[in-house]
Amino acid sequence: MYDDLKTRAIDLGKTASASDIIYDALRDEIISGNLKAGESIRQEYIAKLFNVSRIPVREALKRLESQGLIKNVRYKGAIVSSLSKDEITEIFEIRLMLEPLVIKHAVDNMTQETLELAQDYCTEFSEETDSGKWGMQNRNFHETLYRDSKRPFHLKIIREISDRIDSYVRAQLVLTDGMSLARIEHNAILEACVARDAKRAAELTRSHIKGAYTTLMEIIDQPTAKLD
Repeated sequence: MYDDLKTRAIDLGKTASASDIIYDALRDEIISGNLKAGESIRQEYIAKLFNVSRIPVREALKRLESQGLIKNVRYKGAIVSSLSKDEITEIFEIRLMLEPLVIKHAVDNMTQETLELAQDYCTEFSEETDSGKWGMQNRNFHETLYRDSKRPFHLKIIREISDRIDSYVRAQLVLTDGMSLARIEHNAILEACVARDAKRAAELTRSHIKGAYTTLMEIIDQPTAKLD
């Protein structure tokens, strides 16, 4: 626990944005699954690790709590949040509404730079053998395809719910053959974008998300399911 945080810990005693750096570090650890659901985040340890007082640590934890990534439990303090089955379902319902719509708008405005970057992420995802990187590479691919949508409020919501669900998506890829299917589906979505076929890109994105949800629910329903 916290091993990866040590590589990012620097003397922040005189840094104005100490809480921002601590927030970013903890957020990344939670999203990646290095800090798992139910694990405690000890303020005094984090403060010592980054050589700051508890004030910026508390500020960072408040931001994480406002996003639902942690929660405060009596007698335990801050712990990493988990999602119930109903919450996962609701998040995927939002994704199914927003992401096909966003990519449909994005295709009409998509630049060559965006297409090339998406291709790079698609290739990285396809060739990556380290399962610890799959979640972020998957997210980089999708968010790149959405960025030209000119829908900043939609994108903000997508980013926030992605923060909540990323560790579960990563588990779905690792615990099933989701990786091989995702590679195929990513290529198909990208091809639709290159062809400027907004309707098909939206349909493929919706099918991609729905398939991930169905597989994830099958994993969760298994008696021995362990996603963290």
